[in-house]
Amino acid sequence: MHPLSKPLALLSRGMVAACVRHHSSLTTELMENMDKKATWDRFYTENSSRTATFKNFEWFFGFDSVQDFIMPFLQAKSDPDALLRVLDMGCGTSALGPGIYRHSPLPVRVTCADISPIAVRLMQEHVQAKPIQPHNASSQLEFVELDCTHLHKHYGSSSVDLIVDKGTTDALLRSKEGKGKAGQVLKQCLKVLRSSGSLLQFSDEDPDARLLWLETEAQEPGVMAADVGVQEVGELRGVWYYCYQVTPRFIIQQ
Repeated sequence: MHPLSKPLALLSRGMVAACVRHHSSLTTELMENMDKKATWDRFYTENSSRTATFKNFEWFFGFDSVQDFIMPFLQAKSDPDALLRVLDMGCGTSALGPGIYRHSPLPVRVTCADISPIAVRLMQEHVQAKPIQPHNASSQLEFVELDCTHLHKHYGSSSVDLIVDKGTTDALLRSKEGKGKAGQVLKQCLKVLRSSGSLLQFSDEDPDARLLWLETEAQEPGVMAADVGVQEVGELRGVWYYCYQVTPRFIIQQ
C-alpha cells in the first residue's frame, strides 16, 4: 500500500459536499450536472473570484500524493527520440499535469485538457505568470479545451503513452446523465493509447464496483478488451482511495 503523503485537499465522497461548502448555490447543479460544461464554467469562475491570487484546486489530492503511481510509467520509452505523450484528462486547475512536467526524467509532452475554457485559461495565465522549469529541458506543457468524449479530435489512434484521470470519471458516473459519457470516455482512452500505454484512474469507488464496470465498458467484441488492475492509494478520514490501471488489449483477428 502506498499511503497518502499529504492531507487531501478534498475528499471524494465529499467531493460535491466540499464544493458546496464554498459554492452553496451550486448544490443541485454540481450533484446532477457534473457532466455539463456550463457547470464547470460557473464553478471555476466563482472559485477564481474568491481569491486575489491564483490557487490550484485539487480534487481528491495533489501530485505529491500519487507521484509514486505515476512516475514508473515515465521511466522508459521504445523510441529514444520521441516525447512521451501524457494526458491529464479533466485537469481543471489542478497542479497534477504541471507536476508530471516538472518531475519527469524523460522528455514528455503533457497535455492538460478540460471541457471548461475558464479552467484552461486560468492555468495558461498562471503558468505564463510563474513559468515551470521541467526536469528534462525537452519536455513540453500545454493546456487545451477538450471534451474527453471526443479524444479522437485531438489524438490519433495509438498515440498516447499515459492518461491520468483524477476524478473525471467519478464526476461523470455520479452525475444525473453522465454514465453513458463515462463509458464513451473510457473507450476513447483505450483507442488513443498505445498498446504499451495505460490509463490511471484515481477514485474512491470500491474495487468490487469499479473493476466490473471497467472490464465491462472496455469490451468491444472482436476489436478490443482491456487488462484492469487496482492498487490501494491510502485512507483518510475513513475513506479509501484506489488507483485503477487500464491497459488496452487489441484483439487480433485470425
